[in-house]
Amino acid sequence: MSGSVMVGDSSSWSRALVNISPYTFSAVGIAIAIGVSVLGAAWGIYITGSSLIGAAIKAPRITSKNLISVIFCEAVAIYGVIVAIILQTKLESVPTSQIYAPESLRAGYAIFASGIIVGFANLVCGLCVGIIGSSCALSDAQNSSLFVKILVIEIFGSALGLFGVIVGIIMSAQATWPAKTV
Repeated sequence: MSGSVMVGDSSSWSRALVNISPYTFSAVGIAIAIGVSVLGAAWGIYITGSSLIGAAIKAPRITSKNLISVIFCEAVAIYGVIVAIILQTKLESVPTSQIYAPESLRAGYAIFASGIIVGFANLVCGLCVGIIGSSCALSDAQNSSLFVKILVIEIFGSALGLFGVIVGIIMSAQATWPAKTV
């Protein structure tokens, strides 16, 4: 008996996770969606901006044209804001007696999972767009004919964030709260 874990044991992880309010999971998911997306955008802007400023010393002509890379990075943060607003609209009031109903738990977990998916997809997207934007600025400073070619690759990198948004919206469709009883 000492090596086994009892199902009703208060120290088990499953019991702890089930006793956390679904609203808490929802709020954390929404916060992750917006917070990690903004982190990805900031990181991408940092990578792109530092290379852009450094390369502009050699070729000042690239400054205005390569700002598109910074705009792509900023779009990543906007994806997170949009999804956070969508997830926020999924929250509904539930009577106290039904907070821990399976349907409530599923709704909370669905919003939480959507937030994690969108947040981390946008984090990776921000890094991807930042690194490609950095190489675009450096390449454009050396050879201006490479700008459009690398910009196409940057657009493909930006699509990663949209894929995360789409998957997050699909996941949040599972968030249905129990109907209120009158």
